[in-house]
Amino acid sequence: MKTIIDKAASRGYFDHGWLKTHHTFSFADYYNPKRVHFGALRVLNDDWVAPSNGFDTHPHKNMEVVSIPLRGQLRHGDSVENVQTIVPGEIQVMSTGRGIYHSEYNGSDEEPVEFLQIWIFPKKENTPPEYNNYDIRPLLKENELALFISPDGETKASILQDAWFSMGTFDAGRVIEYKMHRKDTGVYIFIIEGEVEIAGEPLYRRDGMGIYDTAFVEIKIQKRATILLMEVPMI
Repeated sequence: MKTIIDKAASRGYFDHGWLKTHHTFSFADYYNPKRVHFGALRVLNDDWVAPSNGFDTHPHKNMEVVSIPLRGQLRHGDSVENVQTIVPGEIQVMSTGRGIYHSEYNGSDEEPVEFLQIWIFPKKENTPPEYNNYDIRPLLKENELALFISPDGETKASILQDAWFSMGTFDAGRVIEYKMHRKDTGVYIFIIEGEVEIAGEPLYRRDGMGIYDTAFVEIKIQKRATILLMEVPMI
């Protein structure tokens, strides 16, 4: 088993007033040559956006984008005529393909929105752009790991990559054994809340750990925790 640990305090951080953002991997003005990507996982941003503010319309190309609200309302608009607002328990999945313009705004004028912005390298470029949003709340059950993105039709949501995303909230004392779907993949585990132990390493709120060259991973829940697992090819 090989591991990479990214502590929350070591992430890139910028406070733009309306936007407070942490970057696990190199992004925008944050560059760390040792933290550019984990396999096909290119971006993991932890964003806070003030009420009635957001990212104005801008272009993207050849990237799979997954957005996961943690608090508040996230309003999406794009050049293929999608306008949607999602809340915690819902996700949005966007294939930018040969090019798309989109905006992401706080859908509330009263409370902030907090969300994870995740980019994955696609396995095929210059495809038609596409946007979908999904309600994953029926999948989210206490003390169970819910698979909500997969490449093989096991879930409604998929991206243009052989990737599996899972999430769950667990009570202290639980032990989760995660089995890899393929030999050439690795899993990046992000601690949204709480405290866990993996391979003898304690991990806390917003810490991340990449794991590869193993068939399975054991996660020990030390304090009630919500965790996100992203299994991707180790390109």
